[in-house]
Amino acid sequence: MPYDPLRVFRKLARNNRLANFRLHHACFQLPQDDFVAHRVSFFPTLRATLNHIYIVDRFYIDALKGGTLGYAAFVDEEPFATIAALHEAQVALDEVLIAFVDGLDEDGLAAIVDIHRGTRIQQDRCDDVLSHLFQHQTHHRGQAHAMLSGTTIKPPQLDEFIVGDDSKARKDDMDALGWTETDLMFPVRRPVP
Repeated sequence: MPYDPLRVFRKLARNNRLANFRLHHACFQLPQDDFVAHRVSFFPTLRATLNHIYIVDRFYIDALKGGTLGYAAFVDEEPFATIAALHEAQVALDEVLIAFVDGLDEDGLAAIVDIHRGTRIQQDRCDDVLSHLFQHQTHHRGQAHAMLSGTTIKPPQLDEFIVGDDSKARKDDMDALGWTETDLMFPVRRPVP
């Protein structure tokens, strides 16, 4: 199979969707009091941490798509009070990210993205912004994973989505999302309609 520089970004977009799927389903098992209980982490609660992931995803995805939302994304630090509401919004955003990455070509990956930051506009390459976004998601999901360790719910495995050997460990989640191993391991460019 020929080298495809976009393959890794397509896989990471799907990794994001799958990891959020697992993490949210663990949080669905928590009583609301545990979801909002103060814990030791960068953000004080699971709700705050997962809302932060959503807000930052929204901020960067808007910029990647040419939007000007900027810091307006951060006005409400916890827009979703429950995991159910947060999950629904995050799923929609995760699907937007997958579609965006699937629609990229090599020129799009190298394109300059304007990120509106109040009094200035930051400019970075699309591939760098995507790399930062995926790193940010992983960083904060790790914090949520650690916070779950302080509850009665076992934290889910969040790192079984990149290599083929993990296919058995992710089968149920892939089935739930209606994905095949080919969808994950060999995602192809899908032009944006």
